[in-house]
Amino acid sequence: MEPIRVMVVDDSVVVRKIVTDVLSQDPMITVVGTAPNGRLAVAKLDQLKPDLVTMDIEMPDMNGIEAVRAIRAGAGGSVRSRVPIIMFSTLTERGASATLDALSAGANDYVTKPANVGSVGESMESVRQQLVPKIKALTGRPLTGGAPAPATAPVAPRPPAPRVRARQEPAILVIGSSTGGPEALTKVLPLLPAALPVPVLLVQHMPPVFTRQFAQRLDRLCALEVVEAVAGTPLAPGTVHIAPGDFHLTVTGTGGVRRTALDQGPAENFCRPAVDVLFRSAVAAYDGAVLGVVLTGMGSDGRIGTGRIREAGGTVIAQDQATSVVWGMPGAVTQAGHADEVLPLGRVAEAISRLLPVARPLASGARR
Repeated sequence: MEPIRVMVVDDSVVVRKIVTDVLSQDPMITVVGTAPNGRLAVAKLDQLKPDLVTMDIEMPDMNGIEAVRAIRAGAGGSVRSRVPIIMFSTLTERGASATLDALSAGANDYVTKPANVGSVGESMESVRQQLVPKIKALTGRPLTGGAPAPATAPVAPRPPAPRVRARQEPAILVIGSSTGGPEALTKVLPLLPAALPVPVLLVQHMPPVFTRQFAQRLDRLCALEVVEAVAGTPLAPGTVHIAPGDFHLTVTGTGGVRRTALDQGPAENFCRPAVDVLFRSAVAAYDGAVLGVVLTGMGSDGRIGTGRIREAGGTVIAQDQATSVVWGMPGAVTQAGHADEVLPLGRVAEAISRLLPVARPLASGARR
């Protein structure tokens, strides 16, 4: 099996060396070249033919966002124009905003640069833990070796498992996503009406700062109100609550007024926030009257939670393989038999509207 060919783009000599050294220690990865700015990176693509590019954001001459746009504008849908790109970001307001701009421009995912670490060794370990799994996921390779499983190779979905309990009309919508999720959500949530008859709770695997910026961006795009979740907020139809980075989002209350809750309990599926935590709590609070949606993402977060939803009479939608950046999370749900419908991204919003109760008319003065 040929190793994954990676090009490292960063204006910092130190960062280029750290990333190159980390990747070179993995037998499944080879660094085929580096570049100190976006313009040289774009110029080298045809020569180096990388399977994936890691891209810094702040660089001279051509920054990372401009480079992503230039790569994605490659002629005729060439292989070059479709190469997976992982951005290197900082955990700052400016870094989060720039990263979201890069994802909108066509980058596939991002990792955060090590901050406040005491040694080069700790920096390397931080990069290794974040970057290597994403490189392998985006290039269709298993995390622990073995034959490649390209994302283009279709996997037959497993039919949904028989229901234990009759299907219920949903009283809440819960959504989980990860790699590729920010762009997927910008294609789903803006298509939902302001008069959506249920509250929406959402886990997108993102660090602190990023989730607040992302909520603000979605709020500008959507008829729905989109907010970063705050503990103790009553749940009302037509509002989307996004789990803040590093906090699990749950629902409290089983009757009357149900509210959001946040906690920093143990990570699940290596994630906090975790989709499974949200889905379990929604099932308990709404006695199974839940519509769960799992979009693109690496890993298997959401597989157990969607099983709970279906067992309790809820309904599950999973994004299909062809339109997922990484078919890890929705693939795990589908292959477990937990998906009632497996749909391309462009049909998810229509299915949500179809499965929810009839929307009520907007009250006078309501948000549009």
